Amino acid sequence: MESHGYFRVPPQIINISSDITVNEGSSVTLMCLAFGRPEPTVTWKHLSGKGRGFVSEDEYLEISGITRDQSGEYECSAVNDVAAPDIRRVKVTVNYPPYISNAKNTGASVGQKGILRCEASAVPVAEFQWFKEETRLANGLDGVRIENKGRMSTLTFFNVSEKDYGNYTCVATNKLGNTNASIILYGPGAVHDGSNAASRAMACLWLSGTLLAHFLIKF
Repeated sequence: MESHGYFRVPPQIINISSDITVNEGSSVTLMCLAFGRPEPTVTWKHLSGKGRGFVSEDEYLEISGITRDQSGEYECSAVNDVAAPDIRRVKVTVNYPPYISNAKNTGASVGQKGILRCEASAVPVAEFQWFKEETRLANGLDGVRIENKGRMSTLTFFNVSEKDYGNYTCVATNKLGNTNASIILYGPGAVHDGSNAASRAMACLWLSGTLLAHFLIKF
């Protein structure tokens, strides 16, 4: 009587998606093919900042209308009862247009240093421009310094004068779009609301190639 042996094979991931970069709102399909005996169970998990969240128990993970919160690493696990799981990861980068999260009016006395700050979240990282009324500001001119570091741009006045007071516009741009916020530099005793002056001024900006048209409407 012949005996047919049953070969037990540890789980092995034989094909998995490469790292991918997509725009927010796109549909994404991740693939993770595995082999083993018994046939392994394949599970996808999203390794978010909140921990390992369960996503799907399937070789294919489909995400419709992906959001920025769904970016990060996705872990594929192939599991059977023969050996330890085979685990691989895929990085998903989600591009999205700039969003200004911090831009507050700032007070400074004449002769003192004044700093306006503009923080924007974006992927890829945003590029910044500063305007006063219709004029684009240049770094190092008129006693101001513009410094961009990651998500933050600062406009520094080393020796504030009366002519420096007024409305400034921070523009954040990447390849997916642009956004802006109005910020006021004010002196002692000036009436202000401490916010980004959205109720006091509206900036309208359009990008066409390298040309930026800027208009300010005061209420």
